[in-house]
This record gives sequence, structure tokens and C-alpha cells, in this order.
Amino acid sequence: MTQLPTRRGMLFGTAAVSAGALLAGCTSNESSDKDSDKADNNQPAADDKPGKQVTIGFAGPQADHGWLNAINDNAKSRAGKYSDVTLEITEGSNDTAQQIGQIETLINKKVDVLVILPADGKALTQVGLKAMRAGIPVINLDRIFNSPQAYRCWIGGDNYGMGLNAGHYIGEQLKDKPDARVIELAGLDNLELTQQRTQGFDDALKNYPNIKKVARQAAEFTVESGQAKMAQLLQAQSDFDALWNHDDDQGVGALRAIEQAGRDDFLMVGGAGALSAFQAIEADDSVLKATVLYPPTMAASAIDLARALGQGKGVGGMAEYEIPASITLYSAVVDKENVGQYMSTGFE
Repeated sequence: MTQLPTRRGMLFGTAAVSAGALLAGCTSNESSDKDSDKADNNQPAADDKPGKQVTIGFAGPQADHGWLNAINDNAKSRAGKYSDVTLEITEGSNDTAQQIGQIETLINKKVDVLVILPADGKALTQVGLKAMRAGIPVINLDRIFNSPQAYRCWIGGDNYGMGLNAGHYIGEQLKDKPDARVIELAGLDNLELTQQRTQGFDDALKNYPNIKKVARQAAEFTVESGQAKMAQLLQAQSDFDALWNHDDDQGVGALRAIEQAGRDDFLMVGGAGALSAFQAIEADDSVLKATVLYPPTMAASAIDLARALGQGKGVGGMAEYEIPASITLYSAVVDKENVGQYMSTGFE
């Protein structure tokens, strides 16, 4: 699946310079000639040099999907990079009460900073508020709390931007084709993120009057649902030019259905950034020609932000003394031209 709720905004892409690049200045107690521009501003910015010891508590949902597992892996590997970071990580749970209990345990341990990817942002808002009131700053990762008072900084993906960039990519491929037809394989319709991805896609297509969306089917972010719903779409639509699939995991099933139907008369754009999608794009032997990122590297950037926050540092490359209040990652389009750049970020 390709994960859950959202904001819109700024920061990834050739931001494989991402938040990590801005934060790559974060945490030195020394200054150098290279950082003279920052020194002139008396701005402490984080970097890789050891600084004050920081204990970061990390609480996420159960890693029952490739993207969520990649979130945990990114957090662990980033924390392991720093000799001045101790990571206290919970088992994770999709049960709201259980996750609240896990976070309360971290609060009782008096960690310096908390990074929380809530299973349900609204339901976990109170425990975010509890941490903040206890003097433990919270980095709210991706699924957003109901109140900005429940976190110090939010960092996450751009679901609307995913749809927007998928729509523009498809639009550019089909802009010279009269009466072009596209279809959409969405995620779970009861999720706000799915609605945002569809809205972005529809808004992008408004720029291409020659393109019409002729069908949409909601799947469930699983291989099995992707295969079943794609088979239904193929049966109902004998002629179309492009498909946007919201999620690379369900895209594995969608590709199976496409291959079983013997169809190769359209192009497909995926979503999230799974390794399997990158490999298929690189091989260029299927209808899958691109995918739009929802990068799990946001968890690594959340660790960077938490470390900087715990050490009282700012963000390298920015003039402010403090880390931002909100960072929205950019939904870059990955195709055959740039897939090599992103291959190492693909999740399984």
C-alpha cells in the first residue's frame, strides 16, 4: 500500500536530496570554512558529526505491508548511522488502544523525542498531546494528528501530488492522441488518501481536453485485490490508452491480470516506489512505464529531524534556527530515464 494521510507541499525528488539533504548539515558543535555562511548567521545546523546524545522513541503501525515495513527499516538504518542516537522502537500495532499503550510506555521512559506514525491520526491525537505536554516533542510521520498541538513537526507524503503528477505524466504521453481514454485502479475508497489521489489525477487531466477518464475501480492495496479488480476493468474496457494504479503492491496483481489477458496496448503508471515496479520499469518489457513516489525514506528524514530537534539544531540549507513545522515530500515520477537513481530506495 502507499500510505496514509497527508498534506501538500515541498521537498523530495531530485530531493533524493530530500529532507536528508537539508538535514545533512544538522548537528555539529563545531563550525568550518565549508559552513561559513551558516556561521555568519550564528545558526547551528545538524550534520553527521557526533553531538549531544539523543534517545528517540519510534512508534508505528504494524508492518503488514511492504511500504510500512520499509518505513521501519528506514528508521532503524538511519538511527544506526548516528553514534549519538539511541532508538527505542515499539513492535507496532494496527490496534489503536495497543499503539497508544506502546507510546505511553515511551513517554514513561522519558525519551527525548518521539517519532509517531499513527495507525489512525485522529484516534491517536490525545496521546500526541500527552507527549507534548510532558515536554517530549513529537515528529508526526505521515498520518496526521487532528491537532497541530499534538506535534512539533509533521513530515509526510503528498497524496494529491501523486495523482497530480501521475495525471500530468499520462497527459504528456497522450497529448497528441485524439480522443484518448484512461482508466484508474484506485485504493480503498473509504480512505482520504485514495480520494486525494483521485482528485489530483482528475485535476491534472483537466489540462488535457483530448483525454477522458472512462472507468475507475477501487481495489484494496493487496496483490489479490489488484488482480481481481484489474481483471474486471479489462473485461469492461476493451479499448483504452493508459492506466493509473494507485499502489505498486496491488500493481503486482494488476500486471498479472494484464498479462493473463494478453493486453499490451496501453501504458501503465504505478504509485509508491516498490522495487518490483522499479525493476519492471528498468526492464521495459511490460505496460508499466512509470511510478509516482510516496517515499518511505520519510522515516529516515523523521529520524534526522528528531535528532536535530533533540540537539537544539536547525536544518542545513535553511536560515531559520529551528526545524520546520511541516514538510511535505515531493511525489517524483520515476520512469526509464531516472529509475537508476531511485533503485536503492525501492521497497519489497
